Amino acid sequence: MKKYLFPFLLSALLVILAACGSEESGTETNEESSLPSQLIIATGGTSGTYYPLGGGIAQIITDNTNVSATAQTTGGSVENMRLLGSKDVELAFVQNDIADYATNGTMMFEGSKVENLQGLATLYNETVQIVVPANSSISSVADLEGKRVSVGAPGSGVEANARQILEVFGLTFDDFNAEYLAFGDSVSRIQDGNLDAAFLTAGAPTSAVTELSATSGVKLINIEADKIAELMNKYPFYVEETVPADTYPGVAETKTVAVKAMLAVSSDLPEEFVYEATKALFENTAQLVAINTRAEFISVDNALEGLSIDIHPGALKFYEENGIK
Repeated sequence: MKKYLFPFLLSALLVILAACGSEESGTETNEESSLPSQLIIATGGTSGTYYPLGGGIAQIITDNTNVSATAQTTGGSVENMRLLGSKDVELAFVQNDIADYATNGTMMFEGSKVENLQGLATLYNETVQIVVPANSSISSVADLEGKRVSVGAPGSGVEANARQILEVFGLTFDDFNAEYLAFGDSVSRIQDGNLDAAFLTAGAPTSAVTELSATSGVKLINIEADKIAELMNKYPFYVEETVPADTYPGVAETKTVAVKAMLAVSSDLPEEFVYEATKALFENTAQLVAINTRAEFISVDNALEGLSIDIHPGALKFYEENGIK
């Protein structure tokens, strides 16, 4: 019996070990298969900052990983979160406040939170700019009462920023003639004399404002220090921001607030790929600076500043390796 039993047990053991090996191999295959053949990065309009930087990041990913990536023009942060949630894109540019709303199902995402949303990195400040004509008598947010004011496109991040800033001044959209216009339309209406002020949230200098300053002249409205403190206390995703003098020709230094532009990522993407993509991003920032000077602020050291949502494990692995808490 012993003579025949030992070979039988050995054969059984080899079958079990082979099955275990197949299971492990299957796991690896499944992880690889969750990578799309063409990765899409949701950005913004062609005249903004997101689209050109998104193209640069797509090229970095294509050159440094085994995935081809492409940038897609979109309506901006809010649309990008919905595209990520519906799995139409895998990465997306977004303001950190909009990512917070999407994760928690608040504001424009009430009842429709984005379940697969995780953070990869914050990139640079998105400055809240309150733009008025150079000859305007408006010198404070309080002076907007009774005026014609653009508060951004309906449901946009700009609209949310405008509501929150007005709130600390005791104002609402009912206190003036609110118009829901995108950047380009806001600037055109100011230039034509059909608008008194416009809220814009974008990296400064913003090309649309630069063009307006060169033709008609502009001013930026300061936000008082006590109001900034009140706003940051109520909405922690804001940071204090100073727009240096002559960022726009002839415009004085301006005190305001900013949110953070960030890269969001689908939690469905494999950890190793997101690790490689994060590493490639921070090792090739010079390519992005050549596209837009806002990329000068992209740094590993402040990549988690203002990030209030979960970090993808692949990005987290990269930050831990670099001593970033």
